[in-house]
Amino acid sequence: MTVKILSSYTPVVKNRGIMNYPFRNPAPRGLILSVTLLSFLFACTSPKPPPPKRPVPVTVAAAVQKTIPIQIEAIGAVEPYQTISVKTQITGQITQVYFKEGQDVSKGDPLSKLDCRTYEETLKQAEANLIRETAHLQNARQESVRYAFLVEKGYVAKQQYDQVKTNLAALEATVSAAKALVESNRVQLQYCSVHSPIDGRTGSLKVNRGNIVKLNDVEVVVINQIHPIYVSFTVPEKELARIKTYQARRQLPADAVIPGDGRPEKGELTFIDNAVNRATGMITLKGTFANREKRLWPGQFVNVVLTLDMESNAIMVPSQAVEKGQVGPYVFVVKSDHTVDMRTVRTGAVIRRETAILKGVQAGEKVVTDGRLRLIPGAKVSIKETP
Repeated sequence: MTVKILSSYTPVVKNRGIMNYPFRNPAPRGLILSVTLLSFLFACTSPKPPPPKRPVPVTVAAAVQKTIPIQIEAIGAVEPYQTISVKTQITGQITQVYFKEGQDVSKGDPLSKLDCRTYEETLKQAEANLIRETAHLQNARQESVRYAFLVEKGYVAKQQYDQVKTNLAALEATVSAAKALVESNRVQLQYCSVHSPIDGRTGSLKVNRGNIVKLNDVEVVVINQIHPIYVSFTVPEKELARIKTYQARRQLPADAVIPGDGRPEKGELTFIDNAVNRATGMITLKGTFANREKRLWPGQFVNVVLTLDMESNAIMVPSQAVEKGQVGPYVFVVKSDHTVDMRTVRTGAVIRRETAILKGVQAGEKVVTDGRLRLIPGAKVSIKETP
C-alpha cells in the first residue's frame, strides 16, 4: 500500500482496485481552536483582589492592680491532736460499758467497769492490818515514855530502855508499810473503773462486756482528740528559709480546704520539723486548727494554703489569658486600634484563677481571654460582650 500526502490536512490513500478518497483529521483543528479560546478568555479576565479579612471575635478582660497574698500551697493530712489507747491497769472481768462507739466523751467520763470484789476484800484486809499495827505502835510509844522515866530514876537498866526504843522504831516502820499497802490497794480499786483521760471521740470498742482482760494487755478503745486538731503537710526545702523569715515577724495563718467544700478552715502554723527528709528534699510542717464544727477528720486529705505576707500593687489577669510558647508564657493585648499585640510576660503566683504578671502588661490593658487560637500578631479583632 502506498500513501501519498497531498496537503497537511488532505491525505490520499491509494490502493489497488479502490478509488482514492481524501480523509480529514479533526483533532489538530479542534485542539488549536480550544487553546485559542482559552488564551482569549485568560487575556480578557483581570485578577480579583482578595476579600478583606473579617475581624476575629474575642473576649477580653482588663489587667487589674490589686493586693494579693504571698502563699504556699500543699497537700495535707489531718491528724488528731492527741491519741490515747485505753487499756486496763488490772486484771478482771468487764462488767459495764458506759459509752457507745463514736461517742464524744469528756475528760473524766467513765468508760467501763471491772469486777472489783477481790480488790475490795484485799483493801479491807490491808486496812485491818493497819489498825492492828497502829494499836501496837500506840502501846509502844506509851511504854517508851514509861521506860524513859524509869531509866531517869535508875529503876531499870539503860539496855532495857534501848530495847524498847528499838521496838518502837520497828513498829513505826510497820505502820508506814501498812499505810502504803492500804494506799496501793485503794489505787488498784480505782483502776476497776476506767475513765477517759482526755476530751475526744471514741473509736470502735475492742473488748465487750463479759470479757476478761489482763493488766495492760489489749486496748479497750482508742480516743482521738479532734478539737483542736493538727494538719500535717510538707513543702520543698527551698521554701524553708522564706517561711522562717516571715514566721519571725508574725504568726503565719493557714487555711485547710476540704476537697469539694470551698469554705476553708482557719488555723495557724505551729510546728516546723527539725530535719529535712534527705530522700525527698521535703520538710514537714504542722498547722493547728480549732475545728469547732468538727469538719476536719483524722486521716482526711485537705488542700493547705499557708499565707506568708501580702503584696500590694500586683498586676492580675485571668489565668486563661496566659498561654505557654517556645520562649515562655505570653498574652495577646488588644490595642486602641482593635489590633492585637503578642507579648511575652513573666508570671508570678496563681490565686483563685488569676495569674500575677510581673513584667509585660500594665494595669488597665485588655488581654484576650477567649478566641486566641485564631489570632496572630497584628490581627484585627472585634470584642464580644461578656456576661
